[in-house]
Amino acid sequence: MSWAWFRIAAGMTALSGVVAGFIVNVDRAAREEQALSAVLANYFSMFTIVSTLLSVSVLGFAAAWTLRHPGTAREPLSVALSLAAVAGPVLLLGLVYNLLLRDLPAPVALGDSAGIAMLDTYAVEVLHVVMPLFFVLDLLFAPHRRGLPWWSLGVLVGYPVAWVTYTMIRGELVANPDGTTPWWYPYPFLDPHGAGGYGSAFLYIGAITAGFLAIGAMIILIGRYRERRAVHRSAPATHGPLAI
Repeated sequence: MSWAWFRIAAGMTALSGVVAGFIVNVDRAAREEQALSAVLANYFSMFTIVSTLLSVSVLGFAAAWTLRHPGTAREPLSVALSLAAVAGPVLLLGLVYNLLLRDLPAPVALGDSAGIAMLDTYAVEVLHVVMPLFFVLDLLFAPHRRGLPWWSLGVLVGYPVAWVTYTMIRGELVANPDGTTPWWYPYPFLDPHGAGGYGSAFLYIGAITAGFLAIGAMIILIGRYRERRAVHRSAPATHGPLAI
């Protein structure tokens, strides 16, 4: 099977996880009598959801290019850079969730019906387990991957920095839908109203940025290594038999 179809299947699976989470949030908003518009605006502002939707678009873009260019042509820089830019966030989300946040359900989840709880579990596993595993496989085994130049590391951290900037500004402008605070941040460690204030929030932001740089560097290293191996393997066929 062409790897393009594998990417399309992954994109559709990721989108199904977002839809499942959407249904869960709609149900909880109704049950808690919260403004649906505010709940959904917050849902689509979460790093997990934004990153997943971006990955769906990028996987579709990469698959479309592959289907239009069958054969052994190396993927263009635009495809390689786009894949790397979404892979980093998805991989970091998977690591953070599975190492630190698993088995820590939100209090609102305690009132979920069996069906909503099942959808919530499905969304969580797809977005934090299935998609990170897919991007690992894509990084290691997708054919015709292009190695990225080191300057692309700055591009890879551009989206996370932009999201953090948006979130820190927006957090002070929107109220928590449950009415407890006149501010709302998607993750507690970004909330500057805690005991550590802005110092603690920016410390976490610095650590997360370092994590993105490390993962981005790993993605670039693996891509460059795979490209060197591919060039080395194709060298004899490219140059043909030695002249006698």
